[in-house]
Amino acid sequence: MVRKTILNDIHRQSGGRMVEFAGWELPLHYGSQVEEHHAVRRDAGVFDVSHMTVIDLEGADCHGFLRMLLSNDVDRLSHPGKALYSCMLNESGGILDDLTVFRRAGDRFRIVSNAATHDKVIAWMQQHASKFSLSIVPRQDLAIIAAQGPESRRKTHGCLPPELREAVTSLVSFEFTETGDWFVSCSGYTGEDGYEIILPRADARRFWEGLIANGVRPCGLGARDTLRLEAGMRLYGLDMDETVTPLEAGLAWTVAWEPVERQFIGRKALEDQRKTGALRRFAGLVLKDKGVLRHGQKVVIPEIGEGIITSGIFSPTLNRSVAFARLPPGSYECGWVDIRGQLKEAWVIPPRFVRQGRPAFDLDRI
Repeated sequence: MVRKTILNDIHRQSGGRMVEFAGWELPLHYGSQVEEHHAVRRDAGVFDVSHMTVIDLEGADCHGFLRMLLSNDVDRLSHPGKALYSCMLNESGGILDDLTVFRRAGDRFRIVSNAATHDKVIAWMQQHASKFSLSIVPRQDLAIIAAQGPESRRKTHGCLPPELREAVTSLVSFEFTETGDWFVSCSGYTGEDGYEIILPRADARRFWEGLIANGVRPCGLGARDTLRLEAGMRLYGLDMDETVTPLEAGLAWTVAWEPVERQFIGRKALEDQRKTGALRRFAGLVLKDKGVLRHGQKVVIPEIGEGIITSGIFSPTLNRSVAFARLPPGSYECGWVDIRGQLKEAWVIPPRFVRQGRPAFDLDRI
């Protein structure tokens, strides 16, 4: 059965083209994916991301449990109000999910993870929680709305509960504040400034309508995908999965190796992989010629080997085709992409293409 968010009716009334994604019915766009993309880069856009999974953990052993469960170390969260990006691994070091963990007051944490992994992630957590004193509570009573773009903060403030308006102004990336069931983090999936607001389902419609009235443009999955790829954000199921480790997904920075005595799930497998060397290279591609880079296209590195594109788009910001690819190890600057039987040259660069609305590399070089 396809699930619907609390805002589905308003998406349809606003002209949203609805599609199925990860078992949910969600808007692909509201008329123009490209215009929605530009709205976020230049002004402000809003996304209904209520399909994502919110899990609350509470109890004396939460801290120790998460230090075992995650590749990153929650010890890095120095005090409540901080957030951390991490991977959750299986014993082989493969990525079960990528997620954000928030440290709240007391013995409480919150995790926000992907919709497609909902059942798997909860089952994995419950399986490993038996020796710990804590509760694991999926919060299906909440919605998530993301306001993103250089003007999004200003346009969002007046729509928030009065007791949050001053607190959110001082938030920086990977910080949050909360009151009651309203939870505002300074984060997002677009590479732009903005907020992700977790709030009661009963308040979601009024909040969404308030943002639209303030000039925030509704945006769908299409713009979310082009924005996230431009910003270097991975997508679970394409750029990583249970067969790929963080070391091969360009996410080695999410693995906290110190202290050495922290034995998180998957650590031994990652250590063994790191010792062997010759890891597949996760990189960005910028196509030199006309064409569109897509998931699954083969990449040929002459005299070295072959790789594959994991995610590809035509970038509205750069007006060029860009992609993520998993490539053979080695040092090289170019590769050849098989596009419908023709090999077309692409530059190999770090996997981020846009930073604060501008190219993250020398565009004149391409």
